[in-house]
Amino acid sequence: MDDGDIIALYWARDEHAIQETSLKYGRLCRSIAHSILSSSEDCEECVNDTYLGLWRAIPDARPVHFPAFIGKIARNTALKRYEYISAEKRSPDAVVALEELGECVQGDAGVEDEAEARRVQRAISSFLWQQREDKRGIFIRRYWYFDSIARLSDRTGYSQSKIKNILYRMRLKLRAQLESEGIEL
Repeated sequence: MDDGDIIALYWARDEHAIQETSLKYGRLCRSIAHSILSSSEDCEECVNDTYLGLWRAIPDARPVHFPAFIGKIARNTALKRYEYISAEKRSPDAVVALEELGECVQGDAGVEDEAEARRVQRAISSFLWQQREDKRGIFIRRYWYFDSIARLSDRTGYSQSKIKNILYRMRLKLRAQLESEGIEL
């Protein structure tokens, strides 16, 4: 079933929308949740919460890029679950990825202001579009999907040390660009 048809099912409040979403995007949601959460039970709960989030969100919005819309809900749901569960169940890859990126974009409470947050978003997006496609993909897979260094290495064919080097250099460049645009870190 095509994305437009699935969205139409949500708009019609037809429960088959969830089944069709699960068939088409269940793997994507599980992959995102599993990259953040280490427990398969937490992962499945997160996927179900993602479907509930879609059910609640779609009547108010008609997503243009449905996979990205689902991915964002799955990621946010998994991150909320991540904050809730005990430290023993947290994925070490997610913790390390958040700490790495925090060194670049960490700010004080003033960044929570919506206008400033959009400014930071635009700056990061602009930075990423200036990068080569392979590097941009590595950065996004690491800091959006929380892929491990080993998984990125397998996915790209680069050595783990090269992946670490690419990410380190990109974080330095991102930090420099944000500072040059007057974004306080």
